[in-house]
Formats: sequence, structure tokens, C-alpha cells
Amino acid sequence: MALIRAGDPRLTDATLVGHKFARQERLRLAGFRVPEFCCLPVSAFDEAATGLLTAPAVSPPAGAETPAGAGAAAPAAGASAPSATASTEELLAWATAVADRLRSATLPAGLAAELDEAVAALAGPGDLLAVRACVVADADGVGEDGATDAFAGLTESFLYVPAADVARRVAACWASGFSPESVLYRARRGLAPAATRVAVGVQRMVPGVRSFVAFSRDPRTGAAETVVAAAHGIGEGVVQERADVDHFFVAPDTGAVRAETVVKTTMVCPGDGPGADPVVRPVPAELATGPVLTDDEARQVAALAAEVERFFGPPQDIEGTLTTDGTIHLVQARPVVFATPPAPTEDGATGTPVPWSNHNITESYPGISGALTYSQARVFYRLIFRDVYRRMGVPEHRLRAREHHLNRMVGLLRGRVYYRLDAWFELHHQIPGFVLVRPWWEKSMGMAGDYRPSRAELLRALPTLPGLAWRLGRLPGSVRRFLRWWDALVDDAAGIDDWTPEELIACYRRLWSEVGHRWGVTLVNTFFMLGTATFASALVRRWVDGDEQRTLGGLLMGGRENRSVLGVRSAVALAERIGADPALAERVRHCDDGEADAIWRDVVDGGYGPELAAAAREHLRWYGDRAPHDLKLEEPSPRQRPGMIISSVRPLVRSGLTVAESRAREVASRAEAERELREGCPSLPRRLVIRTLAAGLRWFVRTREDTRYCRSQLYGLTRHVMWRLGALLVEAGRLDDPLDVVDLTVEEVLGAYDGTLVETDLRALVGRRRAERLAATAAADLGVRLTTRLNRPVADALPAATVAAPARTATDGGDGVDLRGLPSSKGVVRGRARVVLDPSTPPETCRDRIIVAKETDPGWLMLMMVARGMVVERGTLLSHTAITGRLLGIPTVVAVPEATSLIADGEWIEVDGATGTVRSVPPEEVPAEETATATAGA
Repeated sequence: MALIRAGDPRLTDATLVGHKFARQERLRLAGFRVPEFCCLPVSAFDEAATGLLTAPAVSPPAGAETPAGAGAAAPAAGASAPSATASTEELLAWATAVADRLRSATLPAGLAAELDEAVAALAGPGDLLAVRACVVADADGVGEDGATDAFAGLTESFLYVPAADVARRVAACWASGFSPESVLYRARRGLAPAATRVAVGVQRMVPGVRSFVAFSRDPRTGAAETVVAAAHGIGEGVVQERADVDHFFVAPDTGAVRAETVVKTTMVCPGDGPGADPVVRPVPAELATGPVLTDDEARQVAALAAEVERFFGPPQDIEGTLTTDGTIHLVQARPVVFATPPAPTEDGATGTPVPWSNHNITESYPGISGALTYSQARVFYRLIFRDVYRRMGVPEHRLRAREHHLNRMVGLLRGRVYYRLDAWFELHHQIPGFVLVRPWWEKSMGMAGDYRPSRAELLRALPTLPGLAWRLGRLPGSVRRFLRWWDALVDDAAGIDDWTPEELIACYRRLWSEVGHRWGVTLVNTFFMLGTATFASALVRRWVDGDEQRTLGGLLMGGRENRSVLGVRSAVALAERIGADPALAERVRHCDDGEADAIWRDVVDGGYGPELAAAAREHLRWYGDRAPHDLKLEEPSPRQRPGMIISSVRPLVRSGLTVAESRAREVASRAEAERELREGCPSLPRRLVIRTLAAGLRWFVRTREDTRYCRSQLYGLTRHVMWRLGALLVEAGRLDDPLDVVDLTVEEVLGAYDGTLVETDLRALVGRRRAERLAATAAADLGVRLTTRLNRPVADALPAATVAAPARTATDGGDGVDLRGLPSSKGVVRGRARVVLDPSTPPETCRDRIIVAKETDPGWLMLMMVARGMVVERGTLLSHTAITGRLLGIPTVVAVPEATSLIADGEWIEVDGATGTVRSVPPEEVPAEETATATAGA
């Protein structure tokens, strides 16, 4: 149990001190400027923990586990260790008891004397040290703070610790291994709750005045570009995001530095007295506007990160500090924290991780998708993007060379649809002028959007401008031809229920063949929409004194109604007609879904008059394919279950919203934006330029929404064909239920008649797929972004499957939220949050609530129309949520990270759509009648 000092070979033994400290010592011995340190090995923790955990702090639940590699003295050997299946309450109670006891532990006399001697030799200026914890992985290097997986970094580090306080901080480091966050995080990663053993390092404190974290590869994409985040003050400001941070991006080949700087107002500094915790202080005025690092210093940090990567192999995440003389000190290095670490290639070199994201694709394919939906999505992306690349001038031979990327643009990872980002980057960079729209594209894909094209890239893009201008000029005519073609095709599909299997298959083949030659025009529109938005935003930011997002967002209102808006207003008009009949309105207000089907039949059969019957049939004819899950082929639309229309308009009947009121809100938003533009931009010529760009954006947005509705119809027609074939396969004795087709791929459904099946037992195939889908439904979400190992089967490289955690509810308590996002639709509103993770939620449950969601798409419109406000985790100024919020005139904030996790369902919150803030309403400010209602409900 003796203390291990610098130079002792045991300090590089990760089984004794953990990989964090073993890496530091290896770097120090190799000549890197790492401050000297000593380490209390894990055996010291084992002795302290064994003595504490055998006490009956909590009752031992059945099935207690012992973590591999922990040995007889490991925490799980104590009778109090809970099982891996213990409830959250049991885990937290146990963790709190253990942490409290470890925090009060004292070192044995001999070890305390050794530590005092070492501390005296190590103490830096002011007699101060750094004390850090490291969880020790098992003998194979697997586990928290492992050989290639740095986990979440939930254990404690203490800086500027006086020598007299080191022993107390050592005990606090031990205790941090059992913080609630650490225990729950291990449970989520599939490790036993007690599988923790902690080593503690005591290091000479370097009095840094600037600090940084650097990644030798871009942690978002795996690209070979060094990313440096730096702030004034000590490292906690960067690591814990408590300071204002500048970002630097260093190209490895040229050394070119691209800086993204902010006005710095806060920094983290040492506390005022010995042993005081670090504090946040104002940044001196002379340092506020300049970059934290010079370009040369950024290059030095990048070179250091590259050297550390070469030394260890995998991409590295390093932390360091700069002293007043500009010397760079390295204080930590670990593998870049991807969801899974990169793996060596076949020749032994480190391979670039494969990046995945579902940031905005979950708008279209939320939750678990069946084989039918995923196989069709893969066809859709391959065809339409091949067409758009062709239309944008990418030569055919290049498309053929990248055909494999087209085939893997989307993947199915544990039942969820993800973008494979390396394929997208490879394909999109073929588009002439892509660098001009890349910032907006990155934002739409959930990346930082901080990309700025270099001067060389802009110069290379200039020759493409004439070709882009020619394509822009052709776009309006192409859009008109596309919409005419599509409307004629939809009309030709009448009578589909009477078609034979061969006719249905021919319809499907013909439809998707045409899609592959026509649908690219919709994405050409998106390209120019993003380019115009980039230019317009830059001008508004430069020329207008006011909020760029609010002003430009308001200017997007008005103009001709798009098909999505027409669908909404058709529903509102239908609700108005229903409301005009008191008996029918009363029936609709109190109906359930089963009664909704009966009401629909009575309405279309003329039971409430021929005019209402005609209006209902017309609404179904034009807007029957729009539903919350309209791109998921396993989910019905009103085309299959018309009673859904009655359920969706029920809250509109109750609210009394009218078409005139809806239009008035849009007019008011536009008028307010025009007023802000006049006040914020006195120059008439500049206002004319901005208005011209806004008019162009309105056209692009309207075209996007028109074609997105066509996409709903495209999937609606495909759903109709597939469900009809499913029914015919039941008649033929090949399936038991028509909806069994959702667990077959499109080609398997068609192959049953084409003779192309490899596995002809469709029942057995459906059974296996259904079991996999249900298992994925029960598993925890993989998250928005993750990486997989190169040269490994993707399924093998995913994190271990864990059971999904229960959703947080209003009764969970907590300290409330204070969040910030992108202001999208002005106004301030207070109300109860309605956390919506599944858009098939009945609209009535959202009435007069504030919707909190990950993202939305047009299928959410019925929920939005009855809500008082919206808070969404993802989105941009041009996202569907932002546009709809302005259209409906309800306060809306988008791009609020983790909103659905941090805001409880039923919690009282306040949303300010002008400033982009979301905060909890204090209990004393909640209306008394609401408090009484909640109490009565409890």
C-alpha cells in the first residue's frame, strides 16, 4: 500500500494507479513537460473501502455482484453492495452512504507520513498541489478510465490544494467514485454498481494563467483537424464550461489556424484563501476581446496533441495550461471520448472512427424503425441524392466511384436510423460551391456549424458561381414541372385497392424509378435556400441593430400559403364547421379514439349535412397522408384510419381557433419584423437588399414545405401498396397478419411475387425481426452522436445494450432548469411542460401546454396548434419548428440541448421566445389554482 513516487516503475502500471496516471508518467519519462506527481495506489482505496463497506449501511439486495478484477478487498465484496438490477432509489441510497463514509476516512499513520514527505517535496509556488482521482480498470484494461475508453470523467479533481489539506482531498477523491452521477453512469454502461476502485494522484501545481483542452482529431467527425478550446484562468473553466471559451481549428497539413473567438467576460481563478474552491471572476477588460491564444500558440498546442497521438496511437484529448512566460504544460492525456473508441486498422495503424448522427433524421424516423421503413429510407436517400448530385453538376464517373457511399448514407443501429457522416462529407464535397453553404448544413446535421471556408476554398468556389447562377435561374421552372408531375401521378393512383399484386408492384417500381430522376429538384432548392440564408443572416447581422434571428425569422412570414399550411388551415376550417353544430361539437369534445371512428363514418355518410360531409372527404383526399409518423411505413395515416382526423381536430374544436385568427397571427409577425427592420436599419437601400433576400427565402421555404408534403404523399402511396401486398400475402397463406410486412424489407415483400427471395419462410423471418425490434425498443437510446470502430462489424462496435431509463416526471423534483437556445418566435409564456417523445401523442394532451421535444416535423402540426409554446432540442432559423412557431404566433425556442431530459413532464416553465431562455417557474409563482389541482391529483 506504500505511496508510489515519480520514477518508480510501478507508476506506469495501470493496474495499480489507473490508466490516467500511468499515461502521465509515461509522458513525463518520454520528455513531455508534465508536472511531477506521486500516487496513492488502488490498494490504499481497497483497504479504506473494505473497512467501510462491510458495515451495514444499507440492506443488501439479492443478487449482489462482484466486479471482475476487484479482488477480495473490492467494494462489491462488502455485504452492502447492490445488484446491477437494483432500483435507482436503492443505488442512490447505497452510493450516498458509501460516499459519506469514504469522505470521512483517515489515512493509516504510515501512509500519512509518506504522503506528508512527498507533498513537501512536490509543493509548487504557494505550497499548493493538485489532487486528482482515477478509477482503475480491470486487468484487461476494460472499464471506467480504461485503456481506450475514458468514460465520462465523473470523479473529482481539486486544484490549488494547500499541503495541509491534501489528505482530506484524497478522501474526497475516493468518495467521488460513488457519487450519484458515477454510479448511475456505470449502470447505464452495463457495469456493476460497485465496480469502482480509485487511485489518487498528487501533483505539483502549475500556476497557469491560460488553459486549454485540445483534440488531435475533430471529436465530432473524426476528421484530421486539431480542435483547441482555450480560456483565461485555470482548467476548470474549460473542462466544466464555466468560462468563456475561444475555439481554434488547426489544419495538420498546412498549419493554418481558424479561430472562433467570443467576447470573454468570465474566467475561473483560484479561491481567495488556502484550500478555497476555485471561483468565477470577470475577465480583465484588456483581455476580453483578443484571442486567448495567438496563432503560433495554437499551432504549438496542436503540435503537442499530434505528438501525444503519435506516442500513444489513438486520437488524444489533452489538457494543459500556459504560465505567464508562455510555457505550455501538459497535465492530462486520454483517448478522445467517442461513443466507442477507434480501433487499429488491419496493418496496425489507428483507423479514423466512423461518425454517426441522427440529429435531424429523427424528425422523419423517430424511435425504433422496422425493416420495411428502414429499407425504404435507404432507397429514398440513395435515389434522391444521386439525382441532386447529378443536377448540381457532379460528373457521372464520380458518382459511380462513390456509389458505395450512396448505399450507406443511412444505417440502422439497434433499430434506430442514423446518418453515416463520413459518407455524407465525402458525397457533399463533390457539389460545386458546397463550402458556401456548409455552415448551415452542419447546423442542420447537429454539428457545431462553426466551419468557415478558408480564402483558398472561397477562391476555388468562385469559378462555380456562373454554373450555380444558371441552375438557380432554372429552379422555378423545374419546381413547377415537378409539382405538376407529382399531382398527376397521385391522381392516377386512384382505385389502388382493386389492383392485382402485379399491378401494385409495377406501380411501386414505376413510382420509385421516377423519384430517382425527378426528386433531386427538391434538394437543389434546399441548397439555394441554405446559401441565401447564409448570405441574408450575414447582412442582417452586419446592417441591422437588433436580434438577427428574430428579425429575419419574422420576415419569412407571409406570402402564398404552402401545402403544409393549407393542410393545417383545412383542419382548422373543418373544426370550425364541427363547432358550428352544437350536438356534433359536444360529441367530438368528449370522444375517445374508438368513438372518433364512428363520428367520421357518420360525418361522411351525411349524418351532419352534405356540406360537412363534402368538406371532410375533401380534407381526406388532399391531406390524408399527413400524420405524426408519416414516413414510417409501420404507422397508419388518416388514409388508412380516417377517424384520426376527428381525434386531431378535437382540441381545435375545444379551443375555438379560426382560420382568420391563424392568418392574423402570421400577418402580425411579419408586420413586427418589418417595424424592427425599419428601426434597426435606417438605410433604405440596405433594407431593400434584405427584403429582396427575405422574399427569396420565403419562396425557397414555401417550395421546401410544398415538396415535403409531396414526400408525405410519396410515403403514403408506398405504405398503401405495401399494406395491400401484406393483405394479399395473408390471403395466400404466407403471413398471419397484413402488418407483418413491417418486419420485412421492401425487396422481400416484392420478392415474394418476383421470385427473388433467398429465405422463403416469411413467417420465421418476421418472427426473428419482430423479436429484434422489441429488444431494441426496450434498450436505452444510443444518443444523438456516436462513433463505431473501423474494420469492425458495426453491431459489435456499439456500446453495450442497457435497459432504457424511465422518463423523468414532475414528481422527480430537482433544482429546476435555466436553459438557453435559439430565439425563434417572440413572446413570453408560462405553463406546464408537455414532454413529447412520440408525436403520436393525442393532441388533447398538449392543449394549453408548452411542448418540449427533441425535434418536430410537419406531422406535429396538430400538436403545435393547441400548445401555448414550444421548446425543442434541435433546429435552426429555417427549421420546421421555428417557422411553425412564428406562423402560429406562439413563443418558441429551438436548439436547447437536452431539453427533454432536463425539463420534467408537468413542470411549470417560462419560455421567452425573444431571448431564447427557458426557466423553471418558482413554486411561489405557480398559480394557486394549479397548485391546488396538482395536489388534488396526487
